[in-house]
Amino acid sequence: MMGAGPVPIPEAVARANSVVINHLGATMSTIISQVKEMGRYVFQTKSEWVMGVAGPGSAAMEMAISNLVLPGHKVLCVVNGFFSARMAEMSRRLGAEVITFDVDGHHYAPADEVEALIAKHRPECLTIVQGETSNTVFNRELPAIARAAKKYGCLVIVDAVCTLSTMPLQMDDWQIDAVITGGQKGLSSIPGVSLIAFSNEAWDRINSRTTTNSHWCLDAKLAENFWHKGGYHYTAPVSGVLALHEALRLVCAETLEERFARHYRCSQALQNGIEAMGLRLFTPPTSRLNSVVGIAIPDGMNNADICAHISNRYHVEISGSFGLPMVRIGQMGEQCRAHNLFRTLHALGSTVRDMGGKVDLPASMATLEYSLHNALV
Repeated sequence: MMGAGPVPIPEAVARANSVVINHLGATMSTIISQVKEMGRYVFQTKSEWVMGVAGPGSAAMEMAISNLVLPGHKVLCVVNGFFSARMAEMSRRLGAEVITFDVDGHHYAPADEVEALIAKHRPECLTIVQGETSNTVFNRELPAIARAAKKYGCLVIVDAVCTLSTMPLQMDDWQIDAVITGGQKGLSSIPGVSLIAFSNEAWDRINSRTTTNSHWCLDAKLAENFWHKGGYHYTAPVSGVLALHEALRLVCAETLEERFARHYRCSQALQNGIEAMGLRLFTPPTSRLNSVVGIAIPDGMNNADICAHISNRYHVEISGSFGLPMVRIGQMGEQCRAHNLFRTLHALGSTVRDMGGKVDLPASMATLEYSLHNALV
């Protein structure tokens, strides 16, 4: 499982996912308390408003937007690709006045240009991805963008689905108001249970709104009853919450510093190996996301055939893309292990060779070994 998600899960997470307990009992209350505490560490926030979401990362995304965006609000949406465009679409469906800043699909959003748009339009909210999974672009100036937004009283909603725990994100220091993530990527948990964190300022807006959220399940005030008051909202995905608890525990045990270093080391080694093979990385270095690596398709091939061949012949799963001439390899959580890198890189090179492409497989594998070894020295 080396695509853009879901990723392999550790044995401890799998065991936890096999357990069912009373979703309103004392044990679950303890689990919820610990999930929130560990979540605060992973989000790097002191805010108490950390919650789980029964649903994919997109449900957490919709929870953030539907609670903070009201009809008639101006929302500035930084759009780098497919998933950032989804936040704009969600905002439109809520009746917001959406202003999009469309960024070239190979580049990050420049902070000065975003700030100019904030100053011009004075939006109530800004939406942005930290890492655009669809085209492997990293919005490296997110900290400056978030701080600029705060100067104008604009709340900042960040999609960190593929980046949380794989690279630094400082929710409080960067002055972000809502961060969402899915369990099935950097956290190496199961799909279908996600995490969201609201700042105190964001929670004040939720508390002060005078209209009812049209999303019952995603209403943060109703979710508060379960996640902060030990009461009933709906039947929680108990096994999934237990799996998320174990995944967060493993992140905390490794520490964020070590986890960031592991992800960077493995992704850089993989990228070096791909280039040594003779293939081209899709995104330029200044905008390149490390947690999902995009590889440009060689001439005469297509991503569907490559993904099918590498799966059927070598039993390695990678991802295509959303209409782009690329394939994607994930570098999130348990994917970032040396044995996974060697198997995946060899399978990719063999697949391109099988399909008539020219690759230097020995140089690729040697470069991967050299990169991993020297990163540890």
